[in-house]
Amino acid sequence: MAKVKALILVGGYGTRLRPLTFSTAKPLIHFANKPIVVHQIEALKKAGCTEIVLAVNYKPQEMIDAMKKYEEKYQVKISYSVEEEPLGTAGPLALAKNTLTSDDTEYFFVLNSDIICEFPLTDLLENHMKHGKEGTIMVTRVDDPSKYGVVVTKDGVQGQIEKFVEKPKQFVGDRINAGIYVFKKEILNRIELRPTSIEREVFPKMATDGELFAMDLKGFWMDIGQPKDYLTGMCMYLGSDKHLKENGEHIAKNPEDGSYKVLNESTVLIGENVKIGRGAVIGPNVVIGDNVVIGEGARITRATLLESSNIKDHALVKSSIVGWKSTVGRWARIANDSVLGEDTHVADEVFVNNVKILPHKSVSEDILEPNQIIM
Repeated sequence: MAKVKALILVGGYGTRLRPLTFSTAKPLIHFANKPIVVHQIEALKKAGCTEIVLAVNYKPQEMIDAMKKYEEKYQVKISYSVEEEPLGTAGPLALAKNTLTSDDTEYFFVLNSDIICEFPLTDLLENHMKHGKEGTIMVTRVDDPSKYGVVVTKDGVQGQIEKFVEKPKQFVGDRINAGIYVFKKEILNRIELRPTSIEREVFPKMATDGELFAMDLKGFWMDIGQPKDYLTGMCMYLGSDKHLKENGEHIAKNPEDGSYKVLNESTVLIGENVKIGRGAVIGPNVVIGDNVVIGEGARITRATLLESSNIKDHALVKSSIVGWKSTVGRWARIANDSVLGEDTHVADEVFVNNVKILPHKSVSEDILEPNQIIM
């Protein structure tokens, strides 16, 4: 087995996922009841990684403290490359060069920390070793490639990359960079220790040199770095084989006494010590964190309720994220990609429509105008 390590681009402030990132670093926010970055650590461990480097430039101590238990749980070494200034998507590789190449390591994975998918990393490494070039990137198909940088391969199928076309006006292909790579250590000779974009400055040169290949990613894929996409990614994840394999004992079941109802049971994930009131209806596509309380007659659909949140009697939470220790009042309505930060409180009978509420704030009147931020 080849020696392989990994670098996760944990990155910066997580502004797109505010107000949740005001309380904790983005990779530590729970997605399907575990930190976003832990989904990646699990996949890297399965693929045989001996050491995982987290490239951090925001709240590094919080990351270090939080990762100790996962280092023990997965028996994998987690080290940190702390940036004094943001180094983009390539600079962190140069900063972590010594760690990534020590112990005769031949290959290393690089992952963007906002990505959720099935993570077929063993397949990626095998594919990479077959062609023997410097790099392989995973690509995923999208319906509207004009919003992205498109990866164009030589013969239109997975294989050698010819070029990249940024936000094409005419159709040149429908594959985009999925943010998951594997490299030979020789790539590090191309990267200087300065703020650098791997996508714009390194990959095009590798393609010109015939050193970069693409592999199709099967199954679902989503960049969950903003609330709307987080919720879409959650729905994809809850409909996937990955979810069924990983979360067997935490998949919701309708109670025998019929006291509440779960719609589409396999798409509802429940944490520890959750209390659900009589007549509540939950699902499809719901993630309920530990110690959450859901009142009588409440309706929850296409939503994540983070740890210790409290949804009171007859409230509705739809297509929204409710932050830690937050309260949604009786008969209140939270909808349309709303995000409640930590310890926020929505009063009884209030309607909140597509709103971000900052931590420790209370809302006592309807907010109907979308895209507002309550500070």
